[in-house]
Amino acid sequence: MLRIDDQAFRTDTGRQRNANEDSFFVRPPIFVVADGMGGAQAGEVASRAAADAFDIDLPDGPAEQVLRETILAANRRIHDLAREDPSRAGMGTTLTAAIVNSEREEVAIGHVGDSRAYRLRGGRLDQLTRDHSLVEEMRRKGQLTDAQAEDHPQRSIITRALGPEPEVEPDVHTVSAGPGDVFLICSDGLTTMLGEAQIAKLLTGATTMQAAVRALIDEANRAGGRDNITALAFRLEDAAAPQRRPEGATLIGPSAEEAGLTATEVRRRAAAAAAQGRREALAAKPPRRRLRRAATAIGVLAVLAALAFGAWYGNRQVWFLGTDDGGRVALYRGLPYELPLGISLYDERYASPVQTGSLPPRRRAAVTGHDLRSRADAVSLIEDVEKSQGAR
Repeated sequence: MLRIDDQAFRTDTGRQRNANEDSFFVRPPIFVVADGMGGAQAGEVASRAAADAFDIDLPDGPAEQVLRETILAANRRIHDLAREDPSRAGMGTTLTAAIVNSEREEVAIGHVGDSRAYRLRGGRLDQLTRDHSLVEEMRRKGQLTDAQAEDHPQRSIITRALGPEPEVEPDVHTVSAGPGDVFLICSDGLTTMLGEAQIAKLLTGATTMQAAVRALIDEANRAGGRDNITALAFRLEDAAAPQRRPEGATLIGPSAEEAGLTATEVRRRAAAAAAQGRREALAAKPPRRRLRRAATAIGVLAVLAALAFGAWYGNRQVWFLGTDDGGRVALYRGLPYELPLGISLYDERYASPVQTGSLPPRRRAAVTGHDLRSRADAVSLIEDVEKSQGAR
C-alpha cells in the first residue's frame, strides 16, 4: 500500500502573457491541470470549469470510469457555457487529471489536449500521456522526426479539447505506481520551454516537491516563459515507511534557499551554534557551577524552542490576499512580511486568473490591504473576487 508522501503545485503567468488561462485542482488523491484557450477571458472560464468539475464528491467506481464521466461532464458544461454567451464561442481547454489508488498501487490518468503527465522512476522520466496535437499526429505518421516535432512552429495547434464540440473522447488509462515514484502534471507552458532531460534533472535533484515545482517554473521562465506555466507534483512512498519530517519551508524565501539556507540547514546551523555556545560557556565557568549553568542554558533553549514552535504554528494559521509577480490576485499563508536575507514569513498557496489591476477600487483595496484572515475567510473572499469578474 502507498501513500502520498509529498506534494506541491504552482502556476505562473509566464514572461510573455498578460493573463493566466491555466487552472488546477488538488485534493488528494485527485490532481488536475487545465490549460484554457479563447479570447475575452474565455480560456480562463473554460479551464476553471474543467478544474471545478472535480470539486465534487466523486462517484464510486473504478478510477478510469470516474475520470471518463467527470471529463465528459466538464466538456458538456464548457460547451453549454460557450453556446450561452457569443463572446465565448469556440472556447475550450486541455485537461490532464490523475487519481491515485493507494491500495492497488496505481494511478489512473485522464487526458484531453496537450497538457501532460509524467512519472519519474529511478531517474527515468516517462511521458504518460499522448498529445492531441497536429504535430504529434504528424510525428506518429512518420511525417516529422522527434527533433523536428520538438521545435515545429505549429506545435501548439491541438486536435482535441474540452468545449468546442458537444462530445469528446478522452484518453483514459492506468499506470503502475511504486515507492519513490514522482508524478508530474503540467501545462504545455512548461514542456515547450524545457526538454524532458532537463525536467528529469530538476525533479531528481529537488529534495522536496515544493522545491521541484519552483525550479521547473523558474527554469521555464528563464528559457523565455512564452506561455502560462502550471506544474503539480507528488511523490509516493510505502505507507509503512516512516513519515518524512516537514521542512517548514514556508518560512524560507527563494533567495535564502539559493544561498543554502533551507529550513533544515537553518535549524542545523542554529543547533550547532547553540551547542558551541554552551561548550564555550561551560569551559569558562568554575567546575562547581557548570551543572547549574548547563541546566539554566537548557531551560532557556527549551523556552526559545517552544516560542519558535508557537510562532511557526501560529504563522501557518494566518492567511491573506495579495498580488503575485504576475499581477494576479493570490492567496497566501503566513504573515505579509519579509525578513533580512530574503526570508519570507508567507508562501503563495493559490494564484487566481484575475488581475488585481482589473478590479474596482473597493475590491482592489481588499486584495492589496493584506488584512490577516482565517483560511475560510480568505478563500471565501478570493472566490467572491473570481465570481465578480466572471472567472468562476
